[in-house]
Amino acid sequence: MPIEVRLNVVMAEKNIGVAELADAIGITPANLSILKNNRAKAIRFSTLQALCAALDCTPGDLLHYTPDAPPPAA
Repeated sequence: MPIEVRLNVVMAEKNIGVAELADAIGITPANLSILKNNRAKAIRFSTLQALCAALDCTPGDLLHYTPDAPPPAA
């Protein structure tokens, strides 16, 4: 997938665990774990905003885009 969720990296840098962060942003540890392990198919903007506030980061710190293939020629 071209978009990688780097939540696990930011959580390690901030030294915060799944249970603590899940409690801080109001989602279940299971749902946070899905995000953390890059298995999510989508993320709500409200969840992204809560993560950024709790971790003092930006969406760009949590999400990284790497294209699978070059775009088609015009």
